[in-house]
Amino acid sequence: MLTVTRRRVIRDIKLRLVMIKGFKLKVKFHISPYLHLRGLCLALKEIKQKTLVYGEKTLMTKFLLKKGSTLSRHTHPHEQAGYLVKGHIRLLIGAEECDAQAGDSWCIPGGVEHGAESMEDSVVIEVFSPVRKDYLPKERENE
Repeated sequence: MLTVTRRRVIRDIKLRLVMIKGFKLKVKFHISPYLHLRGLCLALKEIKQKTLVYGEKTLMTKFLLKKGSTLSRHTHPHEQAGYLVKGHIRLLIGAEECDAQAGDSWCIPGGVEHGAESMEDSVVIEVFSPVRKDYLPKERENE
């Protein structure tokens, strides 16, 4: 298991330096213009969304869900891995239903029907692969 002990981002040269158990790794990545924005956009009623960062093959997004909000069942071709930072949500994945509490994580294969209900105000971080073009900043959508 790898443990990140220290992270430093050098934005001028677009490199991320990560210290993992004493080893220094250099990893290239794209800096999303959204990193510099403080606001979130309204994804659905009672759900706000912000793209945090994206690369060639993955995109990370933060969702703020108000208590009682519902993300209706849907499908998309992207694999989706999520982590519940804060709150309590009910996940509906395929035929299964499960309650997720802060600290829980999940992975939904592409093409599987899924949705969610927020039982209390919640914060979710999700990673999509491949990159969701509809979550890219407007000036980057055509790449």
